[in-house]
Amino acid sequence: MSHEEQTLFGAVDALLEQVAQDPLPDPAERKRLREAAGLSQDQIAKALQTRREAVGNWESGRTEPRAPKRAAYARLLEGLAARYPAAKNTGIPAPDTSKSTPAPAPFGAATPAPAAQPTIVPAAPAPVPKTEPEPVPAARAASSRRPAKKAAVQPTPDPRFPHGPLAVLDGDGTAYGVDGIVLDCPATTIAELVDWTLQESGIGAPRLHRNGKDSDALIVLTATAAVRLGLPERLEGFEARRSLRLPEDHPVVEQISRAKWKLTRRGFGPWARIYRPAKAGRRQCVQLATLPWDALDTRAWGDAAALPPAELARALGVYATRVITPRGSSAVSGLELMTAMRPPTRAVKDDATGAWVQGHNPGSLGTQPMDPAPPEAPAEHPVAQGWTGGFLDEEAYQWVRDPQLLSDQECLLPWAVGLDINTAFLAAAARLMVGLSEPVHVQQPVFDKKLPGSWLVDLSGIELDPRLPSPFTPSGVRPIGPAWYATPTVAYAVELGHDVTPAQAFLRRETGAFLDPWHDRLRDAYVDTMADLGVSKDLDANTFLASMETHRHNDPALTAVLSAIKSTVKGGIGKLRERPQGRHYTDGDRWPALERPTWRPDIRAAVISKARVNMHRKMVNMAKATGQYPLAVLSDCVAYASAGPSPLDFLPHTEDGKPLPGTFRLGPAPGLVKLEGVQEMAWAVDLMEKGMNPARHIKGGDAVMDEGE
Repeated sequence: MSHEEQTLFGAVDALLEQVAQDPLPDPAERKRLREAAGLSQDQIAKALQTRREAVGNWESGRTEPRAPKRAAYARLLEGLAARYPAAKNTGIPAPDTSKSTPAPAPFGAATPAPAAQPTIVPAAPAPVPKTEPEPVPAARAASSRRPAKKAAVQPTPDPRFPHGPLAVLDGDGTAYGVDGIVLDCPATTIAELVDWTLQESGIGAPRLHRNGKDSDALIVLTATAAVRLGLPERLEGFEARRSLRLPEDHPVVEQISRAKWKLTRRGFGPWARIYRPAKAGRRQCVQLATLPWDALDTRAWGDAAALPPAELARALGVYATRVITPRGSSAVSGLELMTAMRPPTRAVKDDATGAWVQGHNPGSLGTQPMDPAPPEAPAEHPVAQGWTGGFLDEEAYQWVRDPQLLSDQECLLPWAVGLDINTAFLAAAARLMVGLSEPVHVQQPVFDKKLPGSWLVDLSGIELDPRLPSPFTPSGVRPIGPAWYATPTVAYAVELGHDVTPAQAFLRRETGAFLDPWHDRLRDAYVDTMADLGVSKDLDANTFLASMETHRHNDPALTAVLSAIKSTVKGGIGKLRERPQGRHYTDGDRWPALERPTWRPDIRAAVISKARVNMHRKMVNMAKATGQYPLAVLSDCVAYASAGPSPLDFLPHTEDGKPLPGTFRLGPAPGLVKLEGVQEMAWAVDLMEKGMNPARHIKGGDAVMDEGE
């Protein structure tokens, strides 16, 4: 072939690439044509200079080829269809000008957006007219490059987000999504990445509540991807290192600004949110998580950041599907989940105008921040300045029994066994009534366990067995004089048979189980992930204990998810009372967290109060049934003396072998217990005599229990 002919053929090929955006045969027909010709996927991949897995994805419909390979693939299929026609038709759809569906956009062009969704959606929206054009799936603008392991959970199908809630971007432009989806990302700058994510990627997640908002797409950047996009591999050396963000004069920040994108007030840090104002009621926002900047805290996610990109995408995808698309730390995600499950507003019809407007969503915390009562606030809060009436002290247990109260029989037992309550704070959040309105100060109120609030009452006269911690203080020491308590603590005093006479209270008359949907979603996420790791609810006690010894080694990705779920629970509860940060803070000044409707220290106090009461109730029932008393308690871990190294050696059972109701019960669900650790009894006694807590170290390796924040 002469040079002139090569030039002409090259020009023709270029034209073919431009017009090769007509619909390809359906995936099943593509496979039929290849097999009819006796060709393998490897042969086609080699001819098209791509990977065999890419051809497999095209034939399964998971992804679509992109120019220039799309033109060559179309030519191949056209030639095969001419040689091997189907019995009835070729499977290649003919253009139908009678339909209003637009042709797929060429690569690089903006994909037509779905029908605009208003910020406020009526409860019964009007039907979409049949003449409205259908949105072009983003799959047509994204092509497969590599295989990835199939996700453990299938995302809820949503035509607006065909590629799931997130992707992990590697340095070669490969974006790994959920369910094994692999996309080509051509972006070489942050601005291009944001455009690609919103216009071509098909990434995002639908709202968790009909009155809520869709989740913004999340792109996770590996170290090589960060460098490719112009980001430093580390934040070291920058003036703003302390605040974990790029300085405003960094080229990437300036590039974002030139492209008319904006950053939130937290700037470009490990978790960056890049956005433009909503257009036609549709959000334009992308979240970026930069792995080399420690976006995935090892305390919550373990070694997830070290997973291969495809495995990390699977882990994050499971978390996003079962919990929420990550929006920052696990604590931030836990707090965001509360709002996502109980949106503050809903669409209501204005009787005067007939228009749909924003109105309060019953059962939510609303849109405005609410100051706590003085005893509920931390000492640095503005409402606490000058307050001398005492403060709530509803915290998790940190108690050790007086060694003098150990019996000779207990000291002669060989083992100390620690039990850990699964997600104790989550279990306490179930069916917990919390206040939804402003606190009202009441003098000499009559106690009502149905009213959430804070009560000033003297519980020091209640005498309980000294071998048990007091249920009224986190130290387990009997209270001295009047003190402030959350409703669950005072209700437990009444349950134990004591009269209570509060001197005053701060009460909330409007109440609701605000945390119930949050609890339900996290409970299901925890139980399902445990089951995926081989620890299901139907296991007998011995099999459960054996499975718990190995479950963390079964699947590193799911192990990271489980850790993140637990951290989401504790971190979310802790965020309800987020304290001020920074060296320059002065007591009495407001801090940013106070401007959130979800800054509610009274709700946090109620959750911890109920968790502590639940634990005490079980310890009392254990003592009544078996005469056994705890050695020590730390948060949700309790240690007992035992004749054997297994919980089965001392946990009580009924005559038919079932766990005794009301006591500690083995199992994977929230509120049930698992083995925390085993040590020799002599070791535990030695720590107790030194004033140390054996429950803190019983796991071994000087383990320290997480105390909830």
